[in-house]
Amino acid sequence: MRKTTMMDIANKVGVSKATVSMVLSKKDGSISEETKEKIWAAAEDMGYIKNSVATSLSTRKTGTIGIILPDILNPFFSEIARAIEDTASELDYNVIFCNSDNNIDKEEKYVKLLISKLVDGVIFAAGGKSDKNLSYLINNNVPFVLVDRYIEGYEDAYGVYCNNKEGVIKGVKYLYDKGNKRIAFVMGPQKIQVSLQRLNGYKEAMKQYGLYDPSWVFETRLTLDGGMKATEELLNNLKDVDAILYSNDMMALGGIKYLLRKGYNVPKDIRVMGFDNITLTEFTEPELTTIAQPIYEMGQSACKLLTSVINGKVEQEQIYFEPKLVIRGTA
Repeated sequence: MRKTTMMDIANKVGVSKATVSMVLSKKDGSISEETKEKIWAAAEDMGYIKNSVATSLSTRKTGTIGIILPDILNPFFSEIARAIEDTASELDYNVIFCNSDNNIDKEEKYVKLLISKLVDGVIFAAGGKSDKNLSYLINNNVPFVLVDRYIEGYEDAYGVYCNNKEGVIKGVKYLYDKGNKRIAFVMGPQKIQVSLQRLNGYKEAMKQYGLYDPSWVFETRLTLDGGMKATEELLNNLKDVDAILYSNDMMALGGIKYLLRKGYNVPKDIRVMGFDNITLTEFTEPELTTIAQPIYEMGQSACKLLTSVINGKVEQEQIYFEPKLVIRGTA
């Protein structure tokens, strides 16, 4: 059975192929409503699906954007993805999701794939030192917007970020004001710029109170399991810890899990604080105290910024959101 064409629709309705093309492309200002309704009804009845590749060759736009995320299993990025998808749909764009697993080689593969698919632009959350992969986008004239994670050397690129350093400073201050002075810090991999920004916030705040000690910093993966392992390590190496600040919520939830298994009372024995404010933070008991990023708004803004870049109507190159403390039961 052959594919339905615009010519088939034209023959059924009794109009020219050009008229059908204008209606299906929504460039139909001079065509009567009656004719438009007949064409759309015929297209629906005949199961016509527009050839987006052919359209893109003539318009140089596919109406599609790519999204590269480092870990879709992390609720932070799944919530970002939902916001981008919702916003893209409202703006009449399709999306292609790519999950890099924080793997630079896999990230490179997806960048090349998106370029080959002629996407109009890419929203990019880096999995590490991703400057080489950004260069592919630049050399192929594909607009991009960074979200959440900076990439060294691209500080002036279009991007949507949270003020990570200030967020951690607020968190340390809160714990200090609660009487905590032996505050450990669990950070993500140093290859990720966000991890270093949050570490710098911890350093600055602890030095302000004369409390900074590098041996109280532990590096791990940004996962539940990573949080559990780092918590085990810090409890084996430190004495009298009275608070732990984790640089993301998944690690904090893993830390709480380990502490409870070892008989600690949270927050009575050890206060725990995360960073992000993912939805899961309200599912635990006690609920997680965290430094909140406006996750959905960041995803929305990233999508709107990218479409502005695509259409040449950029008003603001970088958008920064301020984090805020959400006080719950763990601190």
